[in-house]
Amino acid sequence: MTKSLQSEVKEIIIGKVGAARGLDGTLKIIPLTDFDGRFDDLKEISIGGKIFRVEGVKHIGGQLFMKFAGVDSRESARALTNKFLTVDRENAAPLDDGEFYTFDIIGCEVFDDDKKIGTVTNILKTGSNDVFEVDGNILIPALKSVVQSIDIAAKKILVDSNAY
Repeated sequence: MTKSLQSEVKEIIIGKVGAARGLDGTLKIIPLTDFDGRFDDLKEISIGGKIFRVEGVKHIGGQLFMKFAGVDSRESARALTNKFLTVDRENAAPLDDGEFYTFDIIGCEVFDDDKKIGTVTNILKTGSNDVFEVDGNILIPALKSVVQSIDIAAKKILVDSNAY
């Protein structure tokens, strides 16, 4: 029996560290999550594999800035630039029924009836709806009229190829 990708994903990337702001070690954060306010209640976060205690979160002009314990200078802040902010999977934001994390979808096999179409290799965000990229060359719109079912535990997606 093989281990599913879902059980292998231990940490979830929720942001990326941008440039230092000011002299006190405050950093601009580039959110990589669809959950507004995700950063506001964090007590600690992993950056580049090291745990940091969050001292402050500010939203200024539509941008997000964070201050971490032990990062008290512009130089120490620069050392974190371009690193990813992650949380344990157990701390992932809850999803509504019918919603899935991108990392749960990637790696799923796609079928039309019993015929295997391929494996999801990427998910494109188009604005109106997501699009599953299958084997790098097949695009399947993630619409209810096309995607009949998603079984994350089985890593299987059933689609109606006549609908796209």
